[in-house]
Amino acid sequence: MSPIPVIMDVDTGTDDALALAYAVESPKLDLLAVTTVAGNVGIERATANSLAVLDWLGAADVPVHRGASRPLTRPHVDAADVHHEGGLGGAEIPESKRPLAADRGPAAIIRLANERPGEITLIAVGPLTNVAIALNVEPRLPELLKAVVIMGGAFKVPGNTLPDGSFGDAGKAKPVAEFNIIVDPEAAQQVFSAPFRGLTAVGLDVTNEVALTREDWDAVNSGSNLNPPAALLREVGRHAFTTRARDLFSLHDPLAAAVAADPGLVRMENSAVEVESTGPGLGRTRIVGPGQVRVAVAVDKERALDEFRRTVGLPTAAS
Repeated sequence: MSPIPVIMDVDTGTDDALALAYAVESPKLDLLAVTTVAGNVGIERATANSLAVLDWLGAADVPVHRGASRPLTRPHVDAADVHHEGGLGGAEIPESKRPLAADRGPAAIIRLANERPGEITLIAVGPLTNVAIALNVEPRLPELLKAVVIMGGAFKVPGNTLPDGSFGDAGKAKPVAEFNIIVDPEAAQQVFSAPFRGLTAVGLDVTNEVALTREDWDAVNSGSNLNPPAALLREVGRHAFTTRARDLFSLHDPLAAAVAADPGLVRMENSAVEVESTGPGLGRTRIVGPGQVRVAVAVDKERALDEFRRTVGLPTAAS
């Protein structure tokens, strides 16, 4: 079977970097282009990170298109406390020297969709600003794209971000929103309401279940002659596993890329989704009945982890 042609729309922080590694290495995907958006970090850093990660992975032929620098109607709020100041978990990765592609992110999405109508899957793993802009410029986008897979939302589980943009902690109200959605809820509402064919939402309901472990981290740190994706994990995992002393590294964005390659990794329910844009529920994704959005509600955790580890060539603790 021929690989699926994909565009990845990213706000490259740590898990975006691993999602790019999966897309580059997967024989099931053909990464045509990367578009960037302000999210985990600002647009300049997200773009520089995307270029650097692709070069590190030996994918310098994949064009990178700079996208939206802020949400549609709001100031940008980043997640530097989670992804480290530079967005890549303190990774020591050389900056790229190559130029950006000529057209901007939304324009690139529209152009490629028109060049290959009905063929391309868009994998959006950051705030949905670029997708909403592209949709407003080209209303036929839903029929031009084969499918759209979003990493975003918390549908039947708590969120991870409070209305002020901070991540939930003790002493504060329980968060109801997921970060990508709360950064630009107006864009998210536009995208969830559009008649995209095969619109799949891979949210915290499933991504929280799929995580690399400290054993994975120990294996890459003790390994030698690591391939570029495994060495990338060694770099981008440093902030989570050392500075923040986490035992798990959730594969939020990589799971969305894996679902684009193999939808059978998750169980989905066809739903109508509304996004709250005001008040204490800002960014909440609510299921309001049956509809066209395929919301992932369960995941084959072990198969998803095996697929990721195998695709990017991670060593195991026993190897």
